[in-house]
Amino acid sequence: MLREITLGQYYPANSVLHSLDPRVKLFGTLVYIITLFSFDNVPLFAMILIALIGVIKLSKVPFSFMVKGLRSIIMLLVIAGLFNMFLTPGITLVELGPLKITDVGLINAIKMTSRMVMLIIGTSVMTLTTTPNQLTAGLEKSLGFLSKFGAAINVDFHVHDIAMIMSIALRFIPVLIEETDKIMKAQMARGADFETGGLVKKATNMVPLLVPLFVSAFRRATDLAYAMEARCYNGGEGRTKMRPLTYTSLDQRAYICLFMYIILFYAVKAVL
Repeated sequence: MLREITLGQYYPANSVLHSLDPRVKLFGTLVYIITLFSFDNVPLFAMILIALIGVIKLSKVPFSFMVKGLRSIIMLLVIAGLFNMFLTPGITLVELGPLKITDVGLINAIKMTSRMVMLIIGTSVMTLTTTPNQLTAGLEKSLGFLSKFGAAINVDFHVHDIAMIMSIALRFIPVLIEETDKIMKAQMARGADFETGGLVKKATNMVPLLVPLFVSAFRRATDLAYAMEARCYNGGEGRTKMRPLTYTSLDQRAYICLFMYIILFYAVKAVL
């Protein structure tokens, strides 16, 4: 199950999305998340779904690879959907003993579950088509306005450090997943059982993984800090880029498509 988590992984391919500037993909992901949590009717949902399918096609990343990330949280989605379905007041549709399925609860459960699934798949498109180095550079450039704003109010925003922290955190996700998998296999070879029993027993059996996992995580963090110090890393002030980010005509067309999508979305929302 651990190897099915796709967050933080990069899928190499020769596609339009892989060629885009990371700033375009960050802005597009932000627009997608805002519109995803703004739709309130079926036409808007269909519009977002069509846009997501089109982006997935352009990415050339296998859809089965993206869906793998949902398997690890399927139980969480089911539980959240059931809570919305049974605990939301409204007109009763079905009674199951003390539990009642209401019309509002059923609609909320469908909305919430579909939003979470589309959120995970949509954000995965960005990480699967953007390398960690590109993501760091894109975040730093995108948050550059904070430095000017901070200078105006005498507050120092360490934009480069913020981008570096986010990038390292994202890069460590697959590393820690792989480390957890190794620890589990080592403990299973010594007789540990992580497969049998109910949900509570499985969660209890995972406790012995925490100590070696934290020790390994702190060791990796220390090694990374020593490596950065050995290379005289001292933040983003005065640093240059091996591959500076520059917009191309493809990025400009992508921005035009994004603004057309925003206008169309809110035009349909206003009409309906």
